[in-house]
Amino acid sequence: MDSKDAKHKAAMQKQKEKVDAAIAAADTERGVALLLTGNGKGKSSSAFGMVLRALGYGQKVGVVQFIKGAQLSGEEIYLREHCPQVDFYQMGTGFTWNTQDKSGDIAAAEKTWEVAAPMLADASYDLVVLDELTYMIGYKYLDEAKILDALSSRPVNQSVVVTGRGGGSALQDVMDTVSEVKDIKHAYKAGIKARKGVDY
Repeated sequence: MDSKDAKHKAAMQKQKEKVDAAIAAADTERGVALLLTGNGKGKSSSAFGMVLRALGYGQKVGVVQFIKGAQLSGEEIYLREHCPQVDFYQMGTGFTWNTQDKSGDIAAAEKTWEVAAPMLADASYDLVVLDELTYMIGYKYLDEAKILDALSSRPVNQSVVVTGRGGGSALQDVMDTVSEVKDIKHAYKAGIKARKGVDY
């Protein structure tokens, strides 16, 4: 073995020892709360990737979409046609900047929360996705304390994914994992239309 190969092997062995030690140290078995935030594209897409992952293990999944729903999306079509075991609900009003009806949006948000809250209290759900929930906090359409309490007191083995820009520091504090998707470049800004199967 030449010196380059030996050096590489030693570096990889050291890396493996670090990874193995970190895995061994993570010995708590419970559901996790994930926040996918930031101004970049891919937050909801990542959440739906976790939906597919959970379904691969035969887990029970609930999906509640806030804001979205006025326009059909590929994930909605697929879940409704091929995954009847997924409990899927949309607020259905579309983006709040389109509706321009604050009282109507608040009423729709409260009705949607009445679907989401029981899921967060039901231990039979392995995974609950609350897509675009952060906007409900940011626009003050829903009571932040009520949301944080429901997230914090959910069944111990239930995982939850919250998506959307912002959400505030209090939401970040109650989550186990917070990932920020950063917008570096977006096709839309170059005048390229949203693409079916990629953007919706």
